[in-house]
Order: sequence, then structure tokens, then C-alpha cells
Amino acid sequence: MDEGNRWTRKVLALEELASELARLKAAGRRIVLCHGCFDLMHPGHIMHFQAARDMGDVLAVTITPDEFVNKGPGRPVFEARLRAASVAALECVDFAAVNRWPDPVETIKLLRPDIYVKGQEYETDARKRAELEKDLEAVAAVGARMAFTREKVYSSTKLIGEHYGKK
Repeated sequence: MDEGNRWTRKVLALEELASELARLKAAGRRIVLCHGCFDLMHPGHIMHFQAARDMGDVLAVTITPDEFVNKGPGRPVFEARLRAASVAALECVDFAAVNRWPDPVETIKLLRPDIYVKGQEYETDARKRAELEKDLEAVAAVGARMAFTREKVYSSTKLIGEHYGKK
């Protein structure tokens, strides 16, 4: 991968991202954070990021590290740095970083966003909502607010199973 590429320059180490977001926040910019695996980019991801970006001035996206992706055998398909670069290639995404922890709790505390955004399925699906409880505590601890996008929901895992799992 060409490290000089303009979209890979948007991929920062977590500490660099924290510093940059703190600088932007101090300048009055509203920071929005999304977090997830984002293994196989699809229209749902793109619409989610666009809607999240509309909620603030700066959109940062953090990526689940490979060793903590729990999507089944052979996943993630793409390693974390490539997933981060793919997300960063989107015009609506200002920065991307690879998380170090199994969930975004410590990342939320480090980056201190104004708004933490998940897809609507995390608001309406009881199992996914339960996964979000620790995130909500971290969001409250940094004085941020939780928000949900209302875009069409797709699942990479389901799409893979439906379109490529059948022989």
C-alpha cells in the first residue's frame, strides 16, 4: 500500500488522532465518532458514515483490530490497516484509526468525541443494545451524547452468507 496516498494519510495512530481531535475540539469543531469492524464496505456503511458526518464537523472512524473481530471463520477478510484505509478513502470521513482494545470503551475515553454514533439496529435490537451498554457508560463519562443513524441496515456477514455461502 502506498503510504503517501492521500487517503492513507487520513489514517492515524490512536494517540495522534486523540491529539488532532483535541486540537479541533478546542477550535470549536464538533467531533463525531463511529466504531466498528467495517470489513467489507457496502452501501449501508457509506450511508451510515454520511449521516454521522452530518451530525458534526469532523468524523473519525475507529476500526476493530483483527484479533477481536468475531464475525465467524475467515473474518475479517481484510486486515485492520486496510479496513481503516478503505474507510478513510471516503470523502465524508476525516480520520480513521485502528483500535487497540476489544471494544470502543477505552477509545471513547481517549478520543472524547462530542457525539458517538451507531446504526439504528443498536437502538432497536435488544441483543445489539446489550452490546452497547459499556459504550454508553463511556459516552456519558466523557460528556458526549449517543446518536443513531436511520439509514438502511445491511450486514456484511448476512450478505456473504446469502450471496457467497451457497454453492
